[in-house]
Amino acid sequence: MEQFQDGHHVRLRSRERGTYLHADDDGLGVSIQRLRVSMNVAWLVHLYRGQYLLLQSAAYGGYLAVTGAPARRGHRGLRVEQLSYYHPEVEPMLWQAVQLEGLFLNHFNSGNLRANGRYRRWNNGVSVDRIEDVNNISTMMHWVVEAIPAREIMPRLPRPLLLPIPAAMLRPRLIMYVWPNIQGQGGLLNQGTFVFGGRSVFDLRNELARRVELEVAQLVMCLPTRNGRLIPLLVDLPRSGQTLHIIIVIVGSPAHAALRYADVHA
Repeated sequence: MEQFQDGHHVRLRSRERGTYLHADDDGLGVSIQRLRVSMNVAWLVHLYRGQYLLLQSAAYGGYLAVTGAPARRGHRGLRVEQLSYYHPEVEPMLWQAVQLEGLFLNHFNSGNLRANGRYRRWNNGVSVDRIEDVNNISTMMHWVVEAIPAREIMPRLPRPLLLPIPAAMLRPRLIMYVWPNIQGQGGLLNQGTFVFGGRSVFDLRNELARRVELEVAQLVMCLPTRNGRLIPLLVDLPRSGQTLHIIIVIVGSPAHAALRYADVHA
């Protein structure tokens, strides 16, 4: 467990395939991909009750979790997904790091995280599978932890792509935002909901700043977590169109100083 530091970011690389645990851009799926320099392969570590890990995507804020559904065709075990912070149960998200011949991520009650596609390389999903024979443990369950250092300043948000379709035709999603009072008085300074079209995080920040009457440079959009930490929203929104919960953090505030940015280029 010493390789996992609370509040720090890591990459998880399949020792067998050399690919990285990847939060897919639908905001739901998890796969293994060769792309290393990406926020999608950065996972924020939360230590839970001293013996478990929660791994939260630095891209979309979803937690690495096992489901009760079988893995998709060509994959072994149970399906792994990203679950949102407001999921009512924490048990699907609980992991333990076990060091044997390699590092294993043992789920709370369902088996071990494994890569797939040893022979059929196009099967790039991850799943959770039980060890049937302790004398014949699959190397597809071996993972290598790579620590990701923090950077001091927030990276620039990606500019919106020039799309040949009107904004009104972009897939809409509900945005729910809150602006907490950071002066110790409790309560909220502002909150609301609106429908936003498209995936551009750059455009979303502009729209949010307009609604709360702040300069764009004054605010950082953050995603909530189960333990009260905040994750800065730095990538374009997931394709799923799911409702997004945004917490507004003001530049220069204590909450802003506490934010941690993964330096995925390091």
